[in-house]
Amino acid sequence: ARLTDPADRDLLRGWASAVAELADEPGDRLLHWDLHYDNVLAAQREPWIAIDPEPLAGDPGFDLWPALDSRWDDVAAKGEPLRVVRRRFDLLTDTLGLDRARAVGWTLGRLLQNALWDIEDGEQRLAPSAVVIAEALRRR
Repeated sequence: ARLTDPADRDLLRGWASAVAELADEPGDRLLHWDLHYDNVLAAQREPWIAIDPEPLAGDPGFDLWPALDSRWDDVAAKGEPLRVVRRRFDLLTDTLGLDRARAVGWTLGRLLQNALWDIEDGEQRLAPSAVVIAEALRRR
């Protein structure tokens, strides 16, 4: 399959360029890789516990996408998805002490990875949530 909308193809190229700028410094931190709201639970021994990891080494910015995309129907229903995504991104990067430019680049890399999987599965358009997340991060 291939993307039918030229704007989607342009976005994909932009995401590839963003991650290419970071490829020389991939990071070596242990990542969860599936850290969305359903995989973070209240716990007795700690305030929160992350379950169901799919561990890999990389830059922590690569791990932000699931939290930005999680519960997307709730985000869309609020009518201000750009604001919600920016708030989530700011909270995550501030709390984790991440370099915002790197976090943006790696998040776009994660969008690229997911889009390529979707295209491989026959999708002809980018996921609407991916387009909104990319737009929200464009000026971060």
